[in-house]
Amino acid sequence: MAAGKMNFAWRVAALTAATALIAPAAALAQSLTADGQTLPVYTQDGDGFLTGAGAAPALAPTENLDGNERFADGTEASHTPAVSSGGSGVAIAPSPRIDSPDQGSPATLLADQVTLSADDKLTASGGVVIWYRGARLVASRVVYDNRTGGAVIEGPIHLTEPAMRDQRDETIVIADSAQLDPNLQDGILRGARLVLAREMQLAARQMERRDNGRITTMQNVVASSCQVCASNPVPLWEIRARSITHDAETRQLHFDQPQLRAFGVPVASLPWLTAPDPTVDRMTGFLRPQFRTTSGLGLGIKLPYFITLGDHADLTVTPYVSASRTRTLELRYRQAVRNGAMEWNGALSRDDIQQGDTRGYLFGAARFELPRGYQLGIQLQMATNRAYLLDYDISDADRLWSGITLDRVRRDRMLTARIGNYESLRDDEPDDITPSVVADALWQRRWSPDRIGGIAELEWSLHAHRRSSGQDVLGRDMARGSVAVGWRRNEILPLGMLGAVETRLNADFYNINQDSNYEEWVARADPTIATELRWPFARHTNGVTHIVEPVAQIIWSPERDAEDEVPNEDSYLIEFDEGNLYSLNRFPGWDARESGLRANLGLGWTRIDPAGWSVGLTAGRVLRSRTDDAFGNSGPLAGKSSDWLLSANYQGSNGLAIVNRALFDDSFSVSRNELRLGWLKPGLQLSAGYLWLDSDEGEDRPQNVSELTTVAGWQIRDGWWATAETRYDFSADRAQKAELGLEYRNECVTVEMAVKRRFSDSDNLRADTSFDLGIRLGGFGRQQSDPQRTVARRACLR
Repeated sequence: MAAGKMNFAWRVAALTAATALIAPAAALAQSLTADGQTLPVYTQDGDGFLTGAGAAPALAPTENLDGNERFADGTEASHTPAVSSGGSGVAIAPSPRIDSPDQGSPATLLADQVTLSADDKLTASGGVVIWYRGARLVASRVVYDNRTGGAVIEGPIHLTEPAMRDQRDETIVIADSAQLDPNLQDGILRGARLVLAREMQLAARQMERRDNGRITTMQNVVASSCQVCASNPVPLWEIRARSITHDAETRQLHFDQPQLRAFGVPVASLPWLTAPDPTVDRMTGFLRPQFRTTSGLGLGIKLPYFITLGDHADLTVTPYVSASRTRTLELRYRQAVRNGAMEWNGALSRDDIQQGDTRGYLFGAARFELPRGYQLGIQLQMATNRAYLLDYDISDADRLWSGITLDRVRRDRMLTARIGNYESLRDDEPDDITPSVVADALWQRRWSPDRIGGIAELEWSLHAHRRSSGQDVLGRDMARGSVAVGWRRNEILPLGMLGAVETRLNADFYNINQDSNYEEWVARADPTIATELRWPFARHTNGVTHIVEPVAQIIWSPERDAEDEVPNEDSYLIEFDEGNLYSLNRFPGWDARESGLRANLGLGWTRIDPAGWSVGLTAGRVLRSRTDDAFGNSGPLAGKSSDWLLSANYQGSNGLAIVNRALFDDSFSVSRNELRLGWLKPGLQLSAGYLWLDSDEGEDRPQNVSELTTVAGWQIRDGWWATAETRYDFSADRAQKAELGLEYRNECVTVEMAVKRRFSDSDNLRADTSFDLGIRLGGFGRQQSDPQRTVARRACLR
């Protein structure tokens, strides 16, 4: 489970609040992932790029930058914390462990000169190095009194304590002089500095250590994680306190009368405060405050409080108060168990947007490993309305799904099942005529037959859905059971040709209720047989490889009778691209299938350059002996001949990827065109896409679609990272959303700014503008860094 972090910024609320009067900080965004559902997932990375398995080119985004993942049915999945599989237990974050050396182990001394006086004092001088119980002490001179057991040490002194986890977490003490006990841990050090995990520095005239180095107390101390130069000793920020106590066991810093200074100017003072040291992953306490201002909610503040419930669970309580418009309480609960994990997020609000009404949401998901490789998923999604999710920047989901899933995937077989309830938040999808309760099950197995060779496949599936409406046609309920068996064999023919034969039989049994246009019981069978011929040609010249491959595929299946017709509930939107050009059936579901005699014809060309780049073209078309009524009267696959498909792609060695696919008829009238561009290299992340769809009444698209989507992130200079996102609808001649962000990061502070504009406007949704500002101080709690972004470090010139 991803570990929560204890941040310090809440303790400098005066500084942040003063800045927030101009530009409030970012609100907590709900991050959604794919766990809990079993449909295909289109994912994005942290900067909005579409990603998937393998090193595929970056393509244009289809969702927001908040990490949401959209499924094929339009729903999003609630976040489930990731846990490692196997093992005897699962913890949110491992507890630190200090391997104590043998208490009786002797010390090792290395020095240029060692003398023993008559009064039983041992003096070591010149490059003194002492190793004792894992600690290392470097000094110029050490005088050890064997009678009292004390040691007087002259500096410069460099004391390194054993690392709790790795070398980065070690504690370093630097001092001018010291008087230590025999364990070299306890005592008094003068002119001392304490460095924690190479991040937080504490400097004082005197330091006292006790309890075998566990407690360190410094008087009149200055603390900062910023680099301090001799020529400019004023850090970007610092905390001055009467005393600071560090507890190495609890890994906490206790400040007495701290004063925060920025650029040397006092900003805020507190009587006391407690903060985690840089090695802390999880600790009970306040997280950094988040100030947020929007045109709908006004100026407000969130103050999250993080509660650890052992190593396996935690709770975050976040009050959100606006100056005049909202009172909100947010909750997040996470728990890891031996075989899985769960996370629940929810909130309740009363605001001026809908006066007198209490609005809220609840998103939760759990994932568990079962015996024999099964995976059980549970998801719950509830919301008052879509406007609430958008007003509070929770999610842009417009369909919610709650239910359970069961999955098991092996090399040669797969089982997936799900049952749940859909809730549509769209204005054009009334709840009573939208399928609410939906159940699906799919089992597949593949094997190689002994005598005939090739690959055989057996599949069965179940589906049922129910509408709450009792009206005829509009309230139609359906249940289906299907069985399919298929076989394909490839063979290398003379002259380098590749031949294949494929056959498949699909059998379906339907029960249709509340629709007088169809029979109540329908049974049908659809056999299909196909043959395929490929003839690839390759040429190598001066390291360049050209590959040309013509493909011809002939398919036959009987024409469907009128009594075999069923309502098309799952194959409404059909894609036609290079991915399914050579498919037996292009309908995505079971209710509709292609029939008749048809030919899939195509030609592919690829050029592979030794410099590392490649370019490819694919052209193709589908020809039929007769018009297939399943495609209707419009669309790229309607009629006896489909539209022409032309696809081009470029993959560069510099991280640039371009894909364009177009559909056009014999008169070169383009019905669909999609252009996607991705460019990923150090200092630049760009993903853009343009989509054109011709109007089609058969797909309920009365107007043309012309839309541009762009997401970009680039390194302006060291420490400065900018992001931009926009989605523009050319048909409506207006932007749908726009966002511009700027981040500055150095060794001790991170500043994040973003301005967002959502242009959606309807009876239930309003356009909204927000401006966010976040400040995070380094050195308090463990903080993760993005390897793609640089950090501006202060240079000390001598």
